[in-house]
Amino acid sequence: MSFYDRLIAETQAARDTFFSIPIVLEAAQNGVGRDLYIAYLTEAYHHVRHTCPLLAHALAHCPKHDTGYRKALLEYLEEEQGHEEWILDDIAHLGGDAEAVRRGSGDWPVRAMVSWVYYAVEFLNPYSMLGMVLVLEGTSVDIASAGADAVRKRLGMVGEKRGFSYLTSHGALDKEHIVFFQNLVNSVEGEENRRAIIDTANMVYALWGEMFSKLARDDEKRNERNAA
Repeated sequence: MSFYDRLIAETQAARDTFFSIPIVLEAAQNGVGRDLYIAYLTEAYHHVRHTCPLLAHALAHCPKHDTGYRKALLEYLEEEQGHEEWILDDIAHLGGDAEAVRRGSGDWPVRAMVSWVYYAVEFLNPYSMLGMVLVLEGTSVDIASAGADAVRKRLGMVGEKRGFSYLTSHGALDKEHIVFFQNLVNSVEGEENRRAIIDTANMVYALWGEMFSKLARDDEKRNERNAA
């Protein structure tokens, strides 16, 4: 069994739990309302803006002899530049306050997720970064494009590109990244390094899922207030 296959097997339970979250299923199949979509984009911004700093953090702590991992991190850094600005553009087009989002810091699940990966990379193992990559890119492939189409339909914006650039571009980009990622993780040697990737992936699945669950709870409360 390749390490990539082992990684998928040992994170499958966490992945299944994530994809059983009601709001994840609902968003991919039927879309969500404008307020909830903007709330999602807000949280997405607050983890995506840390993607390049986290990659740079991993690069700074990467063993100098592992030139393959260092090269891969540099390639990811080049690919991920500016994606957070796509999100702000989408928010602004949908009528949200993009500058307020930029000044904010996100809700606690995203803060916890990002903080954990910074901690893991610096104090546990620099290969931990690949656990986050597995979750965020893997889930994007499965839900980003379908979710964008469902939200467009729900909002009466079928065919429009503005407001959905992050979702559609992220899904398309990440399909190309999967093979690259498979080859990269299969090149990782050492049980300690491999265990760090698995453990971080399971942690990120849990916190990423809690982000969606909290978005749904907050949306329900917002709807109750509006109906009162």
